[in-house]
Amino acid sequence: MKNLIFLCLGATLVISCKMQDIYLTVAEPAPVTIPSYIKSIGVIDRSVPSEGNNKIDALEKVMTLEGKNLDREGTEAAMKGMTGELMRNDRFTAVLPLQPVKTESNGAGVFPPPLSWETVISTCNQNKVDALFSLEIFDTDTKISYQIRKSTGKTLMGALTGVEQQADMLTRVKTGWRIYDPSGKIILDEIAITRDLTFSSTGLTPAIAAAALKDRKEAVKEVGANAGAAFASRILPYKIRVTREYYVKGTNNFKTAMRKARTGNWDEAGELWMKETNNHSAKIAGRACYNMAIISEIKGSLDVALEWGRKSYEDYNNKNALRYINILKNRKANLQLLNEQNERQQ
Repeated sequence: MKNLIFLCLGATLVISCKMQDIYLTVAEPAPVTIPSYIKSIGVIDRSVPSEGNNKIDALEKVMTLEGKNLDREGTEAAMKGMTGELMRNDRFTAVLPLQPVKTESNGAGVFPPPLSWETVISTCNQNKVDALFSLEIFDTDTKISYQIRKSTGKTLMGALTGVEQQADMLTRVKTGWRIYDPSGKIILDEIAITRDLTFSSTGLTPAIAAAALKDRKEAVKEVGANAGAAFASRILPYKIRVTREYYVKGTNNFKTAMRKARTGNWDEAGELWMKETNNHSAKIAGRACYNMAIISEIKGSLDVALEWGRKSYEDYNNKNALRYINILKNRKANLQLLNEQNERQQ
């Protein structure tokens, strides 16, 4: 058994040492595509519970120690976060805050039924906007627990050992959002964003310990503002950091190319790998073709990278190349969508 373990560890080391990581920053399309005919938008708040559900929502707040204005101020922060982010986007000619829309809403963190298209169309027509960005849910749910812990304090008479209460509070902030497109009668986006806030405090009695947790209001407002900005950002492309691997062993050319690649001299590294693409060893040639695919992606030539990746797998049976081909196909599809989104903004 020990020999088997050593063999497995050895195999792992060989696999990991023959390749090294590089990091690329790639552009990703926005999660939500906005049609080109949407130029102006209205932002609305319909998160206030309907009158029929106010008693349920109020009872929940009493039971969970929520402050009177916590949800209201959190909602205002969420709306400001969304509106501010949208106003920074050159995509729209106008971003108009509208009056809250009073519709059937359950409260307590439950998504309400979508607005009727009659309401959406009339609201857009009255305010001369092309779409609605709506805050559908803003709800805070708080749970508090107590535990007794020993405390030691100093007095004129010396150390005094006693007990104190520790209050631990978990506040869950849930927001829900929708984008209504009246022309297509389509909900372009619907998402819930949930964040948890934790607080802890101590006091001689449970009441004193709980009273020290009032600072959570500012934290809830910050979470609301961040959620609003995050929702508005879903219509924007973004960048991520990805990892790629390339071969560094096989021949002396691979070793030299590795050193050149480490200094960013990809052109000369590519020249050395190109020499090995016709190596008499299928394994070496496959690795060289794979590396040529990597360098092609680095230079932004995805089609060329796919050609080299296919050659590495089809001609030399390099299994890593097959996985890489699928990555490149996905990148190419994302790039096509990204280009379409950019064209719609022009």
